[in-house]
Formats: sequence, C-alpha cells, structure tokens
Amino acid sequence: MIVLVAKYTCKPGNREKVLEQLRKMSPLVASTEPGCKLYQASISTENDNLILLYEHYVDQAALAAHRETPHFKEIIEGTVIPMLDNRARELYELAVS
Repeated sequence: MIVLVAKYTCKPGNREKVLEQLRKMSPLVASTEPGCKLYQASISTENDNLILLYEHYVDQAALAAHRETPHFKEIIEGTVIPMLDNRARELYELAVS
C-alpha cells in the first residue's frame, strides 16, 4: 500500500476555498478510483493556512492513475494549486495497519 502525505499551505484567506474544492474531490475519488482506499483532509490546529492530505493507494499504478484523472487535473491542478503558497508531498509504504 502506498501512502501519500501532502501538506498544502494556503495563501492567506484561501483555506475555506481549498477545503470546498477538496470536498468536491473526495466523492469523485471514492466513486471512480478503486485503487484509492483512503482519501482524507485535515486542518491544522496550529496553523490556519495548513491542510494535511492523507491518502492510501493499492500501488504506484493507482497513484499514477489518480494524477491523470479529469477531476485531479481540474480541481487540484486547475483550482487548488493556484490558491497555495506551498505544496509538499511525501510517499511512504504502509508498514502497520
């Protein structure tokens, strides 16, 4: 299982707009991406502009397929990324569940 952890640092005033887009993204991932087993977003309790995404994919191919979906290209690349100051991603392998 591939684990993707992404930290989105929103430009000031954009956190709610980014969350709104992620709320659109989540059901699309769930309904069209069988290789994605978990897609969650959390907000920081210490930084009003920080959002943490936590995602599980069955393999690298499922993660690559996620990045090629129309909803990823439209919502994340087209709408969310321009509202961010920074986007940091890390990949892991699930070791204990």
